[in-house]
Amino acid sequence: MMAMKARAEADASATPAPAVRVARQAGFRHDRWRALALAFVVAAAASGCQSKSGASDVLDPSAIAAPAGQAGSAAAPSQPASSATQSSPTQTLAAQVPAAQGAGTASSAAVSGPTSAAAVKANLTLGTGATKVTMLLPLSAPGSTGENGRKMYDGARLAMADLGDKLLTLTIQDTRGDSGYAKDLAVKAITSGTAKVVVGPSELAAAQHLAKLSGSKRPPVLALADNFAGGPGVYSVRLSEADSAAAGAAAIAGKGARKFVLMVPAGADSSAVESRVANALSIYGATLAVTLPYSPTDGGAKVVSDMTSLVEAPDAVVVACDDGSPAAVLAALKAKGIPGKTVTLIGTDRWLERPMDPLYEGAYIATLDQSETGPIADRFKATYNYQPDVNVAYAYDMVALSAGIASSAGPDGFNKQVLENATGFRGSTGLFRFRSDGSSQRSMPFFKVEKGQLKLVEKQTSGF
Repeated sequence: MMAMKARAEADASATPAPAVRVARQAGFRHDRWRALALAFVVAAAASGCQSKSGASDVLDPSAIAAPAGQAGSAAAPSQPASSATQSSPTQTLAAQVPAAQGAGTASSAAVSGPTSAAAVKANLTLGTGATKVTMLLPLSAPGSTGENGRKMYDGARLAMADLGDKLLTLTIQDTRGDSGYAKDLAVKAITSGTAKVVVGPSELAAAQHLAKLSGSKRPPVLALADNFAGGPGVYSVRLSEADSAAAGAAAIAGKGARKFVLMVPAGADSSAVESRVANALSIYGATLAVTLPYSPTDGGAKVVSDMTSLVEAPDAVVVACDDGSPAAVLAALKAKGIPGKTVTLIGTDRWLERPMDPLYEGAYIATLDQSETGPIADRFKATYNYQPDVNVAYAYDMVALSAGIASSAGPDGFNKQVLENATGFRGSTGLFRFRSDGSSQRSMPFFKVEKGQLKLVEKQTSGF
């Protein structure tokens, strides 16, 4: 699995949203590294502000000032919000996590690897906060599914210790990796009237079922399923191939390329990839000349032949692969001299789910950082005695986001205005935002494949 990116940088053209600076307690100053570990861009909508573009300044969810007159566990601002905003429109909120907080999980650390399924059962409710959150994880599922579920459980525990213990009551339910059972648990969670937000499920079929349900009063769902497109009120958390392809295309368009070709496996996901890539290119004045669906059975020769007959002198070719291998298409492109001096090859994060192929050489890929585990990594490893991966990061970020919203706007703050704000959020997986259709967009590092390794080209790129 991919390791998580430490921190995303805001778009250089962004105009940060105004915010109130909250003073740090003197006893916390020695713990500044933990403040950086908790860095999160909180919705400008939550603070009543909006930037013109890009992301607002880095905020820490533990210290988001609660709205006037609202009781909460966030520290009181050192000065009135209005005066602070007027005096410095780019000020940020500083973290104010008690020094003792965050150590609470150490005593229950696993000897090595994720917490055992038996140990999980003894601790399925975390925190004492007023905001009720339900989390659905495949804790007792066999194989890697269960292991990943327990990694997400450990990530959630660390986020609760860092941020959520006094803000959230997190109830974790075991889906057993069974899509039907996960669907039933999820439906119960969104109709019970108790949970303000649901994190999970990670089962794709269950998430897709939720996306088809109607109803405006249900709580939002932050789905953890791979390859989930999202739906109204059911947000896709994980990096999608569409987002990776869009960010890679945008990075190359930003360097001057103007005519692009997209090759994508025929199927239901092809339109989502096409739409995201086309939108990303339009930001830079570039165009998607043609989208060519391909079948794994044609060996790649047909789609490459179609490209040469339909498009004269493309600047770049984007190759998506869904859950298949891109090798056949890449071999056919290589026979035509692509990548080369005049045509750039752009891959996606799905390529990296397989061993690095020599055919990847020279391609550009936007993906989460492969080597940097982010500011939470050292603390996580010290607590749980294993290296966190992207499963840990996604779970940590969604619980931290829930804590941030609860601190900022209270239990009733989980609404479309906050979750779908254009400025987005900053977590251990980088800068991301949710769209009204339930999809997510991410800013991420941009790499080139050289000698079988990913070489960093840009720290951050995005398709939005």
